[in-house]
Amino acid sequence: MMLSLALAAAAAAAPAPTVTIDAWKVPYENSRPRDPDVAADGRVWFVGQAGHYIAVFDPKSASFTKHDLADRAGPHNLVLSRDGIVWYTGNLEGYIGRLDPRDFGKDGAVRKYPMPDPAVDDPHTLAWAPDGNLWFTAQKGNVLGHLDVKTGAVRLWPASKPDSRPYGIVVDAQDRPWANLLGTHKLATVDPETFAYEEITLPREAARTRRIALGKDGAVWAVDYGAGYLVRYDPKKRAVQEWLAPAGDTARPYAMGVDDRERFWFAESGPQPNRLVCFDPAQEKFVADVEVPNANGAIRHMVFDPKTRAFWFGTDTNYLMRATIAD
Repeated sequence: MMLSLALAAAAAAAPAPTVTIDAWKVPYENSRPRDPDVAADGRVWFVGQAGHYIAVFDPKSASFTKHDLADRAGPHNLVLSRDGIVWYTGNLEGYIGRLDPRDFGKDGAVRKYPMPDPAVDDPHTLAWAPDGNLWFTAQKGNVLGHLDVKTGAVRLWPASKPDSRPYGIVVDAQDRPWANLLGTHKLATVDPETFAYEEITLPREAARTRRIALGKDGAVWAVDYGAGYLVRYDPKKRAVQEWLAPAGDTARPYAMGVDDRERFWFAESGPQPNRLVCFDPAQEKFVADVEVPNANGAIRHMVFDPKTRAFWFGTDTNYLMRATIAD
């Protein structure tokens, strides 16, 4: 079933983006569909964290197809390589999985890359580096990680303190990863040449950033889930700017991404249902704030498809959703 609703984004000035939200009920009940990625053919791949599956959705036919994982993997996150291979995190089984779509639905189709340390049993979020390798976080395992996709070698960098909870991750144009440390008021990074690990302390001790994005100028943006701020960190100046979210300290900003106009969008998971808001750095203000129907619980991760100018995300209410931007 698809629900469609065009929502005019609220804005105080300037042409505001308009958001059209389409929602498809995922047929696999109570499976927490999440962390989609869009293939070159327009199909949308995602994981069912509670249902232990990988699925693909065809927007043209509005049809879903599922690949059940042989183990109780608890897949948390999924990304597609340039050649369309599906990579995902086995969050309950301590591995990163690789699935060729040509083997979709076949037994034994997944190739597994286990963590070299058994204590790191929860790979969390993946991000591609420009060099074609993967960086990842492990929240309970308390590490940043790197997977060489050609050799299968996995390297791990532990956070400086226990329970730092590495969470969201992105990789910049220089192959440098940037990650949230949700359990602290810090960000983390690794030098791609020396592989030296570093943590950046944010000025507010109460800050607890959860997801992260990059600006074209190299600035690192993050959402502070604990106190409701959008945070910008300039690595060159080592300077921090912050803006309080529209819902204030109850916003609980979670999923975030950047569109083709380099505006930063995030989901406020404090309001029920969640709200999708947009910050324009050129104006230094929020220019959109819309309710996402049927998005109770939390929108946990989203991805922007530049071809269709749309964000895709899953919801705790078992929907796969598309938020198309027009302005």
